[in-house]
Amino acid sequence: MSSSVLQAIRIVLVEPAGSLNVGSVARVMKNMGLSYLVLVNPDCDHLGTEARQMAVHAVDVLERSRVVTTLPDGLRGCRRAIAATGRPWSPTITLEDPRDALPWLLEPAAESDSMALIFGPEDRGLSNEELNYAHRFVYIPSNPNYPSLNLAQAVGICCYELYQCGRKQEVGTRSQESEARKSCRKDKQGKGNEEDKELGSQRVQERITLSPSCSSTPSTSSSSTSPFPIPYSPSPISYLPSLPSAPLDELEEFYQRLEVLLLEVGYLYPHTVSSRMRKFRRLFNRAMPTSEEVAMLRGVLRQVGWALKQGKQR
Repeated sequence: MSSSVLQAIRIVLVEPAGSLNVGSVARVMKNMGLSYLVLVNPDCDHLGTEARQMAVHAVDVLERSRVVTTLPDGLRGCRRAIAATGRPWSPTITLEDPRDALPWLLEPAAESDSMALIFGPEDRGLSNEELNYAHRFVYIPSNPNYPSLNLAQAVGICCYELYQCGRKQEVGTRSQESEARKSCRKDKQGKGNEEDKELGSQRVQERITLSPSCSSTPSTSSSSTSPFPIPYSPSPISYLPSLPSAPLDELEEFYQRLEVLLLEVGYLYPHTVSSRMRKFRRLFNRAMPTSEEVAMLRGVLRQVGWALKQGKQR
């Protein structure tokens, strides 16, 4: 685990309206080792005096932030996205605690610069359409008498959870390396020939590789530059390896083709297209198909479209 993993996670703010909030978000991001801020159609001056005052020593996060027009633009290239919502219950999506869901963004299967955490506007949160672009959804449990959180507070809680997860992974990986090397030294003490030494070295690598740590790249030293400097002794977080999923923009192209085809064959109607397509999006987002699988699905749509045209010409 290295600081680059946290720094590659995009914090995406959709239509933020307050410069003070944006500045506060930048500050808490830097506090927790994150730096990749994306602003979707912001309704405020993210480089203005108010934002800079709240950012304090995190002005560099504001200055390096990406400003885009639409949410799909902000998610271009992303393979994993989690959306934060203030709705305590939804009949169509499964809400998770941030502590349970956010480690998914740090798993080894997640590639650099391919993870995003999405937050909605201060006044309304994320719309159903905007939620369509996420794979998973988090809800921050709070006092039911006053559950509404400020945008910067919500971002801060999620960034903290990401930082804590990363810190656990860092310490867990170091512990596994230490145990593997101790075992290797014991092996070497009883075997003096070169062949046995080579076998012992292989055992170190096997133990590190097969150990159930969430760290994608085992640390080779306990450098003081670690982003998780505070001593901690957690239980390693387990994960299930998976193939890299297709970027969200590739899926979006598939969804557009699917919608056109389903309208053409009469499965969808103009008044049902939004709700039906939302279900298809959730289905495929949960499945997380690879780029090759999305290409196969698009090939099926092209062939069906060609067959429809041939039938009309007869």
